[in-house]
Amino acid sequence: MGAWSKRLYIFLVYCFFYLPLLAMFLYSFNAAKYTTAWGGFSLKWYAALLRNNGLLDAALNSFLVAVCAASLATLLGGLAAVCLKRYSFPGRRALFIGILLLTVSPDIVMGISFLILFIACSVQLGFLTLLVAHTALCAPFVAVTVLARLEEFDEYLIEAARDLGASEAKALLHVLLPLSAPAVAAGWLLSFTLSMDDVLISTFVTGPSFEVLPVRIYSMVRLGVKPDVNALSAIMFALTLSLVLLAQVITQLRRK
Repeated sequence: MGAWSKRLYIFLVYCFFYLPLLAMFLYSFNAAKYTTAWGGFSLKWYAALLRNNGLLDAALNSFLVAVCAASLATLLGGLAAVCLKRYSFPGRRALFIGILLLTVSPDIVMGISFLILFIACSVQLGFLTLLVAHTALCAPFVAVTVLARLEEFDEYLIEAARDLGASEAKALLHVLLPLSAPAVAAGWLLSFTLSMDDVLISTFVTGPSFEVLPVRIYSMVRLGVKPDVNALSAIMFALTLSLVLLAQVITQLRRK
C-alpha cells in the first residue's frame, strides 16, 4: 500500500470508531428537546445535570464503588502477580490459567454467576455485592499488568537486598514495590475505568436501593435518547478518556 492509501485507511478506521462519539458530543450542546433536529448551541443540558439529584447520587455511588473496587483489585491482583512470579506452590499453573480465563470471560456470564451466588448465600444486593463483583472483574487485569512488569524485573536486586540483611518482606516493600509502582498505578486506573463503565455485571448484582450511573444511563436510554443523556455520556467519556491517557503515560514512563 502507498503512503496515501495507508493514511486513508487509518482515517476511515478512526471515522468508524469516533464519528458516533463526535455526534454525541455535538448533540449534547443541542438546544432542542430531542436529538432529531438541531436547535442551536446551548449548555442548558449540562446545567440540568447539575440539578438532577438522582443522577448525582448514582454518579457518587459509582465513584465510591470504583475507588474501593480498584483498590481491592490492585491489592489482590498485585499479590497474585508477585506469587506467580517469585514463588512455586501447588496450583500455581491453575491460578495463572484462571486469571487469564477471567480476563476473557464474558461479563454476562460473570454477572449471572455472581447473582446466583448471592441469592444462594442470601446476600442482599447493593454496595457489598457490587464491590465483590467489580473486584473480581478488575483483579485479573491488574495481575496481568503487574506480572508483565515483573517479567522485566532483575531478580538480582532482591538477592542483593537479602544479602544486605533485608528480610523478604522488606525486600519486597522497598525494592520490588517501588520498581513496579507504574504498573500498579496503571492497573488501578484500568480497574477504576472498568468499574465505572460496567453495565452488564452491575445490572445483575445491584439492588433497588443502590443505583450506579451506568445502569441509570441505560434505563434512561431505553425511554429515548435525550440531550441530557448525551451530556452525561460526554462527561463520562471525557473522564474515561482522561484516565486511559493517564494510564498510557504511566505505561510509557514504565517502559523508559
